[in-house]
Amino acid sequence: METNILKIIVIDNDVTSHESYETYFDSYLEYSLKGIYASVKDALADYDAISPDIIFSEVSLPEINGIEGIRLFRKKDPKVKIIMLSAQNNFDLVKKAFKNTANGYLSKPVTERALYNALDSIKSEGATMSNDIISQIISKFQRKSNEFFSERENQVIDYLSQGATYKTIAEKLFVTASAINFHVQNIYLKLDVNSKSEALRKLQELEYSNALV
Repeated sequence: METNILKIIVIDNDVTSHESYETYFDSYLEYSLKGIYASVKDALADYDAISPDIIFSEVSLPEINGIEGIRLFRKKDPKVKIIMLSAQNNFDLVKKAFKNTANGYLSKPVTERALYNALDSIKSEGATMSNDIISQIISKFQRKSNEFFSERENQVIDYLSQGATYKTIAEKLFVTASAINFHVQNIYLKLDVNSKSEALRKLQELEYSNALV
């Protein structure tokens, strides 16, 4: 039913990517793309008519950047889910986005599979992050001694801290990507970070103390 379909808007001033977004969303049954905009100002003008459930916004935008736009969208609807898009995964920028109550951060370019996984994660966990962002968070939360983790977990953490993907780590350690995912889940548990959404909340609760610098 239409009422079960989540409404999406995208804000990206790279007009060459607009067609890709339209193509991606054409294949999704549970999500509906209601608008693509080149600026926060244009999206705000249509906001009340659409009342989106999820917003994908590029960070680097003219006049009002994506992170500044979060506050304006929250005034419209405090519960709307907002996901930042950026070719930059600088951790200071990621922290700033989360501090301003973003629900997620995806590194560009965003593939159809990555976009769908992000939507699924937002719907089930309330948050989403690219693997390269997750790896940075794990390394920043590594306040325990190395003895707290197993030898294999320490190996995984080292690779994650270098920005390696699950697939790359699996190849380096001669195991499957599923095995790496299992180790990452154990690392989450030992750090008291049970999911992406919990990691996001931890970041906000800590207010980017010295442990995250």
